[in-house]
Amino acid sequence: MVAQFFSIMAFSFALPFAPFYLQEMGVRDPHRLKVWIALFNSSAAFSLAVFAPLWGTISDRYGRRLMLLRSYFGGLVILLLMGLASSPTMLVGLRFFQGALTGTVTAAITMVSVHTPENRSGYALGMLSASVSSGNFCGSFLGGLFADLFGYRQAFFAASGLLLIAALLVLFGTEEYVSRRRDENDAEPQKLRLAPGHLGAAGLILVMMFMSGFVLSFDHSWLPLLVQEIHGGLRGVSFWAGSLGAASGVAGLLAGPIIGRLADRLTPPLIARFSALGAGGMALLIAVASNFPFLFASRFCMAFCAGGLEPVFQIWLSKVTPQQERGFVFGWASTARALGWMLSPLVSGFVAWLAGIRAVFFATAFLLFLLVPLITFVVYRLRRYPEPAV
Repeated sequence: MVAQFFSIMAFSFALPFAPFYLQEMGVRDPHRLKVWIALFNSSAAFSLAVFAPLWGTISDRYGRRLMLLRSYFGGLVILLLMGLASSPTMLVGLRFFQGALTGTVTAAITMVSVHTPENRSGYALGMLSASVSSGNFCGSFLGGLFADLFGYRQAFFAASGLLLIAALLVLFGTEEYVSRRRDENDAEPQKLRLAPGHLGAAGLILVMMFMSGFVLSFDHSWLPLLVQEIHGGLRGVSFWAGSLGAASGVAGLLAGPIIGRLADRLTPPLIARFSALGAGGMALLIAVASNFPFLFASRFCMAFCAGGLEPVFQIWLSKVTPQQERGFVFGWASTARALGWMLSPLVSGFVAWLAGIRAVFFATAFLLFLLVPLITFVVYRLRRYPEPAV
């Protein structure tokens, strides 16, 4: 949890300010800027979707700790190179490789879910979600201050140093025993399984994770530009954008353990429905915000409600998946979310280009409300599947 705090802090220290970094590189035309923002955010999601099942399957065979270290050290190198990028094309290319080499959240979730007692999995994953939210909070706030004082390039260099702390914590502070034994009837070592067949009940939840990834990231690319619109200029805007990200992080920090505990007592679908309804209502308020107090309050409440979606789906997935297959299934879960993340900025970018930035937030509200009947449908279909043997 501590390592993941520093990991997410590193990514949120610099990446949220990419729209301003692109403008510093010379992309000032509003339409071109929207295209580059969409490409920047979708490129990492695309490569993550392609590589996540491979990393998940390898983790089942060679250990979850190894995959967590791979994601930390890979991210460290990429963030360092982003600080040296000289053009939007180079920045987007590095963003693509970031998705291929990182995926820290999925690697951490897999490791924690396997090494936690089943009756405590909701609380453990909720606390892990809280560490992610608190990392977002600290990274966004401190990164915004740092970028205003020292520049966007230096923010990427500092972020790389934070990821080094996370990597060293896991390298020297954790250990994992990986069994190499095979069944006596196995004539050959088990081959790596990559095809998404035989997912059973987990497959339906993966569909919901795709929708969750799509909806929850729909407005992320455009929040900095909304902040810039309300602020009225580029100078000093990183502080306000970072502070807004910090407010969201605090909300997620509070939501993680609260919702995690509830998920051990109530059904995950019930929590997810209320979360989607609350987040949708707050997205409508963000769409009409004209000042920072109103925007911050609305975003805080939306982040708190939305904080009940991804952790709940992870807990739900953990409860229907045998331990020995969790790396494989969580790898595909990462792909499902990443596909949502990849499509989301492209679709929201089209909405922003067609109808303006604020239309993106109205669309976000609609999509959050749409999750409610989808969750009900998945619950109905899941009744056909037996409980897994864990």
